[in-house]
Amino acid sequence: MVSYWQIFLVFAKIGAFTIGGGMAMIPLIQNEIVRRGWLKEDDFPDIIALSQSAPGLLAVNISIFTGYKLRGTKGSIVATIGSVLPSVLIILLIAMAFAGYQDNPVIIRIFKGIRPVVVALIAVPMLQMARKSCRKWWSYLLAASVLVLVGILKVSPIYILIVVIVVFFAIAKYNDKIRRNGSR
Repeated sequence: MVSYWQIFLVFAKIGAFTIGGGMAMIPLIQNEIVRRGWLKEDDFPDIIALSQSAPGLLAVNISIFTGYKLRGTKGSIVATIGSVLPSVLIILLIAMAFAGYQDNPVIIRIFKGIRPVVVALIAVPMLQMARKSCRKWWSYLLAASVLVLVGILKVSPIYILIVVIVVFFAIAKYNDKIRRNGSR
């Protein structure tokens, strides 16, 4: 069984060494928890989906769900504290150190330089999850359609989720009806 201390240390390491938080933490979280055997690689997209659908910060939600899966409620609390505490302390230190430097051109350039790294850190796990999750032609089509609808046409993801849930519920009911009629 995984100890609370192990959970805390892993999520504290993730919280301390990921720049950008949220989506940027996904590859590190995935690597840590899958490599340690805490979750199977196939379970990780489910954790991401649950984490994105719950209110709150993505990285915190991932910590909550992973900690809960490992050790229940106490595990989720320990994982959450582990993932949040380093970031809070680092931001506090940065805010204290750079209080008078927010308009400094060097500091501004440093943060602008970090942005492309964060984009890559977000893109890599998303592409990996797409390759693992899209197994049929229609799932690739659905993923590409959602990308266009949300990314380019700015359609709310809520509407897309509602439509997809209704359509797939109808397909499931239709398939169930065909199976019942075919077994008679």
